[in-house]
Amino acid sequence: MSAATGPPGPGELFLGEIREQPEALLRLLEQEAEFDAVTKAMRERRPAVVRLVGHGSSDAAASYGVYAFGLLPGWTAMRDSISLTVYYDAKLDLSDSVVIALSQSGETPDVVEYVKRARGKGAFTVAITNGAESSLADAADATLNTLAALAWVAGGAAERGTEVAEGLRRVSDQLSEALEPLEQAVSSVAIAFAYVGRMYVIGRGIEFGTAREVALKLTETCKVAAEPLTATDLAHGPIAALDSMFPVWTIASRDESLPAVLEAAARVREAGATVVASGNAAHEIEGAAYALPVPEPPHPILSPLLSVVPGQLFAGALAHAKGLDADYPVGLSKVTRAR
Repeated sequence: MSAATGPPGPGELFLGEIREQPEALLRLLEQEAEFDAVTKAMRERRPAVVRLVGHGSSDAAASYGVYAFGLLPGWTAMRDSISLTVYYDAKLDLSDSVVIALSQSGETPDVVEYVKRARGKGAFTVAITNGAESSLADAADATLNTLAALAWVAGGAAERGTEVAEGLRRVSDQLSEALEPLEQAVSSVAIAFAYVGRMYVIGRGIEFGTAREVALKLTETCKVAAEPLTATDLAHGPIAALDSMFPVWTIASRDESLPAVLEAAARVREAGATVVASGNAAHEIEGAAYALPVPEPPHPILSPLLSVVPGQLFAGALAHAKGLDADYPVGLSKVTRAR
């Protein structure tokens, strides 16, 4: 008889979702037929614009999607306003648009309504959701699973789907190898930062979506007033708030945006704030009090799938250090309901 196991401890569900990411990427790659059909339809549509919508983590993923579509197929993509369509009923012509709606649950009311209206106005609509039987899946023309799908969809739109799929498989292996060392590394950082009540999270380019996701996790699980900023935004006012009790998390990946991130980190140090460096170019940030590097992926566009993990793990560890339960953030609902 196997030993009885009790309920998971505080933060174990949160941590379990992070540990599952390598396997989730492999499950994503099993959907090749569905992806081929969606990307074929998108190429045939030749959209003037790709409109991405979502809330919370899904909206952070949409920020990444703007770069994925811009850099791979060279398509114009934007995080669209849900309010313009759903609340103001703006008379927009969406007939030359592809809409990608992101919702983990697939039950976010205004996202579902946006898709219904966009589809009615002639847009080709794609739902990216974990809820295969959800309201969002029912509303869209096509449904794909998991938020990492954005990279593969953009690759398919550029007729580089096989290349991106191979990259995702390699990233899955890299995550599997990196998770345990990162879990150990973030523990000491979290203990040192248990006093923290405010932070900036700095990213640029493809990593700005990462910065938004890390800041969101710190806010909702750790009660830290964390604000995501681009490396350039920091110099336009926010840097004035920095002091020794106001740490800054930086995400440095080896791409064209790296010089801006390095310059921002130097400004942070000059202001007397503690710097945490993460990303595959973390060791290039001079003077960082803590470095949490990740492997360099086979293609730069896949960097956020790796660079987001130290921030997610840190949020879980910091919640624990503060005596909070990352599984049940105060006042948080996993489904964004209209009010």
